[in-house]
Amino acid sequence: MERIDAQNASDTGVRQRLMAAATDLFNQKGYAGTSVREIVEAAGVTKPVLYYHFGNKEGIYLALFEETFAAFMDTLAAPTSRPASTRERLLDLCDRAYTFHAAHLPLVRLMYAIYYGPPQGAPPFDFDATHDAFQRLTAAIIEEGIRSGEIKPVPVPEAMWAVIGAVSIAMEVDLCHPEQSLGRDGLARLLNSVFDGIADAKHAHRGVRS
Repeated sequence: MERIDAQNASDTGVRQRLMAAATDLFNQKGYAGTSVREIVEAAGVTKPVLYYHFGNKEGIYLALFEETFAAFMDTLAAPTSRPASTRERLLDLCDRAYTFHAAHLPLVRLMYAIYYGPPQGAPPFDFDATHDAFQRLTAAIIEEGIRSGEIKPVPVPEAMWAVIGAVSIAMEVDLCHPEQSLGRDGLARLLNSVFDGIADAKHAHRGVRS
């Protein structure tokens, strides 16, 4: 691979190569076990290029999560293209979350390793922020569905966890057993079953993925 010096550090592809190399190495060797030298060698650049973009190893680690989590928040906040029922809004929100997750599996795997395992000396990061936002959005849609009569007057937190639990299962199957992946359609079927359990009778058994 051709090496790139600091004069070409602003090349837009270089930054992404560095981030991809760092993600792979952090997954393989852990944060503490990965050196700047290994990252730049895997990306085919020199150390000054990494320093130009990220400052140091901590900087590239934080950039990985900050930029990806910001993109995820934008994905959750994206408006629907047309008025929709409560069922359709829940399916759309969960589909967007699942699709984003599926496109970023290596970084999700790293997040799980850091969140549930030893911190490995990695700098602190608020991994809960996006999950909390997803919870709030899901709960808000359920609350609106109860007010509109589309959902029975069930406890909102319990209904929220039922919906999020279905999404979490689909995501974790992709991580741990990709050969059994539910995919978007399988997730939609699972969510429709959950919705039928909380829906008012006249709104049950109408599930389609928008």
